[in-house]
Amino acid sequence: MAESPAAHILVVDDHREIREALEDYLQVNGFRVSTAEDAAAARRLLERHDFDLVILDIMMPGEDGLSLFRSLRESNRVPVIFLTAMAEEVDRIVGLELGADDYLVKPFSPRELLARVRAVLRRWYELPPGRSAELPARLRFDIWILDTASRRLEGPDGEVVLSSGEYALLLAFLRHPGAVLSRDELLGMTRGREAKAYDRSIDIQVSRLRRKLEQDPSDPRLIVTQWGGGYVLTARVERLP
Repeated sequence: MAESPAAHILVVDDHREIREALEDYLQVNGFRVSTAEDAAAARRLLERHDFDLVILDIMMPGEDGLSLFRSLRESNRVPVIFLTAMAEEVDRIVGLELGADDYLVKPFSPRELLARVRAVLRRWYELPPGRSAELPARLRFDIWILDTASRRLEGPDGEVVLSSGEYALLLAFLRHPGAVLSRDELLGMTRGREAKAYDRSIDIQVSRLRRKLEQDPSDPRLIVTQWGGGYVLTARVERLP
C-alpha cells in the first residue's frame, strides 16, 4: 500500500516553488497530491479528505507547522513528515517529541523525500523492514498487549496511541526481547535503507516510548539503556492465541 497510486499526500508549505515541485515529483511516482499554502488551507483540506500522509513545513507565516500538528494530533493519526531549515534543530526535536514520524532538512533532494515518504508509509501500512511474517497478531509484555493487526496498544487504562515510528520501534524490541540493540541496529530495523548512522531520532523515539510504557520514565525498567551499547527490552514477551 505504501506505493499504491491511491495513496493521497498533503503538502503544506508557504513556498509555491516547493509545493509545485513536490506535487509534480510525487505524482510522477504514483501518488495523489493536494497542496496547501498555510495552516488554514490545510485545515480545510483535512476536513474534506482522508490523507495517507502529510508533508508539513515547520516555519510558515501565521500559524506554524508545530501548532497545526498539535491540533491535528488531537483527532487524527495520519503520519507526518516535517520539513525544517538547517538552523531549526530545536523545532525538529520538538516535532519528534510531539509524535512526528520523520523530518527532512531543507534543502533536500526529491529522491530523498520520496524514500522517506515510502519508508513512513511502509511502517504505517505494511510490515516494517526485516519483520518476520510469522510475528503473531497479539503480543503481551509486562502490563501491555500489542495487537499488530490493528496496531492497538492496550494497557490497564485503555489504548495508548503510537506514531508509526514508535510502533516500528516497539516491534523491533518485541522481536528481540532481552537483546541489546544498538542505535544503528534499531535504525536499520525501523527505517531500512533510509536509515542514517547516528540519527538522533532513535533516542527521541525511545524517550517517547518510555513516557508511554514506563511507570516512571525517569527510572525505566522496561526499555533499559546499556551504556556504550544501546537499548534492551527487559520484559518477557508472550505470544497470545
